[in-house]
Amino acid sequence: MYTKHAVQRAQQRGIPPLIRDWLFAYGKENYDGNGAIIRYFTNDSIRKMERDFGREPVRRMSEFMRCYLVESNDGYVMTVGKRHRKTRINRH
Repeated sequence: MYTKHAVQRAQQRGIPPLIRDWLFAYGKENYDGNGAIIRYFTNDSIRKMERDFGREPVRRMSEFMRCYLVESNDGYVMTVGKRHRKTRINRH
């Protein structure tokens, strides 16, 4: 379930629904220490997608491999975004 904010941010940032689905299916999840879960792609998750879909479809979506989403502990997606090159996901 997506909040209005998450839908609006995904639209503003041009993140397609397929990427959000892949984040749930293949993304690594980390707890942020405040009750939320951050889902993002790792090299391992990208390799799994390449095995399942082929290298070419994943390569075509490579601009979205730095995307993440934040999910509340009750299952709502609160926001969606793209990491910049030097931004890291904090792992607690």
